[in-house]
Amino acid sequence: MTRRREFLQIAGIGLPQLLSAADSAVAKNCIIFFLEGGPCQHDSFDPKPEQTAEIRGGFKTIPTAVPGVHFSELLPRCAQSFKKFSVIRSVYSKEAIHEKAKQYIFSGSRPNNAFKHPVIGSVVAKEFGPRAGLPPFVCIPKKDISADAGFLGAAYDPFITGDPARKDFKVQDLALPPGVSLEESAARARLLAGMDDEIRAAEKSKLVEGMDHFYQKAFDLVTSPAARKAFDLEQEPAKLRDSYGRNAAGQGALLARRLIENGVRLAAVFQGGYDSHIRNDEASKKTFPVFDQAFAALLGDLDDRGLLASTLVLAIGEFGRTPHINHSAGRDHWPGVFSIAAAGAGVPGGQVIGSSDAQGGAPKDRPVSIEDLGATIYKKLGIDYHKEYRTNGRPVRINSDGAPVRELFG
Repeated sequence: MTRRREFLQIAGIGLPQLLSAADSAVAKNCIIFFLEGGPCQHDSFDPKPEQTAEIRGGFKTIPTAVPGVHFSELLPRCAQSFKKFSVIRSVYSKEAIHEKAKQYIFSGSRPNNAFKHPVIGSVVAKEFGPRAGLPPFVCIPKKDISADAGFLGAAYDPFITGDPARKDFKVQDLALPPGVSLEESAARARLLAGMDDEIRAAEKSKLVEGMDHFYQKAFDLVTSPAARKAFDLEQEPAKLRDSYGRNAAGQGALLARRLIENGVRLAAVFQGGYDSHIRNDEASKKTFPVFDQAFAALLGDLDDRGLLASTLVLAIGEFGRTPHINHSAGRDHWPGVFSIAAAGAGVPGGQVIGSSDAQGGAPKDRPVSIEDLGATIYKKLGIDYHKEYRTNGRPVRINSDGAPVRELFG
């Protein structure tokens, strides 16, 4: 009886706290900062200062906010902000070609020749749908060829914003054509719906369904003042915009914050320039400082607004770079091991997960697969990563063989 009473007392007192903790671990939103081309692990989160110059590269290391952990000198703001995020130094991929590697990491499933797997953002769009009149899945500034809905169809493709750093930045489809009133637009939408009914009667296809969703989403955006306001960066103070960096990646990260704050569920921000086959150090000097400023500003801004606790933030690329510098002073594609950063939605800060070997060429301990990353994102977002869809009459799991990275759940 005593044990039972003690158990009930513990359950009675602790259950609300436990439920609260479980709820806080589920992300309501997700921002993916994608370092396109394959960022070098040595020049970012996993420097190798004890190695020869042909391995360590041309950069020094700096201490982070966590004693004993060092990053590349190219990431001073991230080093100072390290208590807000975790780093995994032991991620590996099975693909070394850009297109397939990006498909792989955006979907959490290895590409195959039978069908194109939907990316995580498209699964999020299908499972949860739009919120507050905004598209559930957005890509900034462009849609990569690998970031689409695959066999789910065009209805779940991302909305594309264009470059928010442009002085004349305007998002397509957020305004009616000149001379067309809202009433006229609504009438055209009703006429189109009637025509669609006749088309469906003649031929039901995913293309027709996708176009129907596309027109409906476009009409919702045009008629939503909240949507136009969410995309308007002029609403932000100049000082805050400066803190992110007045470039596509910085303003893209700021736009991503505005969008998830107003209803978008998953926003992907693309920053290119990391494919450094030639003169790697020169390329890294241009790309990593831009990322460093934008990523640190994003985490700080989300935290200040109380959004970091409910927003999963990832900084990833499709693979890493070779441990040895090549004859062109560059580094080539290297899926063997690379680093990523993760923050928010219950992810502990200041944590290093796994490690690479002495040269930064292979996982030394705690290897993390692309499937594991996919399962982690789905679990954080409250989606069953064992869920199955069907294509061509066969069941397909949204994630195969992945296991959530337990260290990212506190």
